[in-house]
Amino acid sequence: MERKRLVVNYNNVTSEVMEAIRKKYPLGYTNHVIKVKTQGEAFFYAITVDTETASYLIKVPVKIDTKGLNEDEALDELNDEKETEDNMAEADSSESEE
Repeated sequence: MERKRLVVNYNNVTSEVMEAIRKKYPLGYTNHVIKVKTQGEAFFYAITVDTETASYLIKVPVKIDTKGLNEDEALDELNDEKETEDNMAEADSSESEE
């Protein structure tokens, strides 16, 4: 007997499927989310889980961390400031040596 293949929203899973999720991902599914492309540019995020009767692709909500981009920009600015300070310190030390 072949298993059914179903796509289900996380909010609509049955208690049987929820138990299967808990067993497969006891520490959470955060690091197991996959990006599924649909028609055109559309996509959704999902996890996979199997029961005795079906294989599920479960759509899960994902929050994208955009904070990292701002931190990178802040690090670039800090590095630029440090380079400027280092250059000023080198210039001061070379002037005092003369």
